[in-house]
Amino acid sequence: MGTVLRSDVAERPGVDAAGTVAKAGTAAKTVAVAVDPPVDGCAGTSVGGVQAAGELGLSRSEFARAVQLGIVRAGPAAGGAARYARTELDRVRAAEGPPAALRGRVEAVAGAEAAAAVLGVGPSRFTRLARCGHLIPVGYRINRYRAVVWLYLAGELREFAAREPGALCTAAPPADRELMAAKADLRPRKWRGRHVGLLLRGTADPWEQAAVLASVLPEDVVRDAVPDPAERIVLAALGPPPPYGHPRTPVAAAVAERLLRADAPEEVHWYRTGLDSALAGARGQSKPTGESGPT
Repeated sequence: MGTVLRSDVAERPGVDAAGTVAKAGTAAKTVAVAVDPPVDGCAGTSVGGVQAAGELGLSRSEFARAVQLGIVRAGPAAGGAARYARTELDRVRAAEGPPAALRGRVEAVAGAEAAAAVLGVGPSRFTRLARCGHLIPVGYRINRYRAVVWLYLAGELREFAAREPGALCTAAPPADRELMAAKADLRPRKWRGRHVGLLLRGTADPWEQAAVLASVLPEDVVRDAVPDPAERIVLAALGPPPPYGHPRTPVAAAVAERLLRADAPEEVHWYRTGLDSALAGARGQSKPTGESGPT
């Protein structure tokens, strides 16, 4: 399976009960969401995250990114903590080869200067390319000055440099000039699209899919889309945890929280449409009692 969701998939939030992502208002045009089969794991055949990272030759942050990207699949949790089947670790080693190859796939650089160095351009050009949506962050950090520091996959930067050499040396195209004149910054929106897409890939359960989509919508929009308080409780319980690297200190967390919510009206509309579609499928799901609704 591919490990990085294409941005055109991540940008389309509509999800039906079959795990299909569709752009709002385009019912006939769908893009399948790949869902990996569950990983079997039981006592004695699975290990915790720290041990799994060590056995794969990864640091904790590298391992977290490998899980985020779907390269490593978690098995059933034990005591609230994810477990990783030894068969899954064997599969990853066989697929990825030496540890250096796996590290190369999850290598990330933080900030404009480091990312620009990978591209071989100046920080200002890199910032323009990123703000205009040509490069999609894979994560973020909040520094001590409460500023957002975006993380990028080094491999994706190198691929962009090889694919778009003109973007590294020619003048900005008109579309980019318009965005910069409007002081637009597409990095948060592009990151949310990627984040949501990766989360949707990780589940085929319609209630969990709905919870993912609800997690990026403002609270008032969720209340309007889900008037039943019981359903909102279910969605809140199934919602994804903050991404790896999300700050714990209140001041920094308040800055990061703004990155987790859609803000532009058209973006909110897309995710709201996706939530409506996911809920339609989820509400038709049967309970063991034969009733319909959240299980």
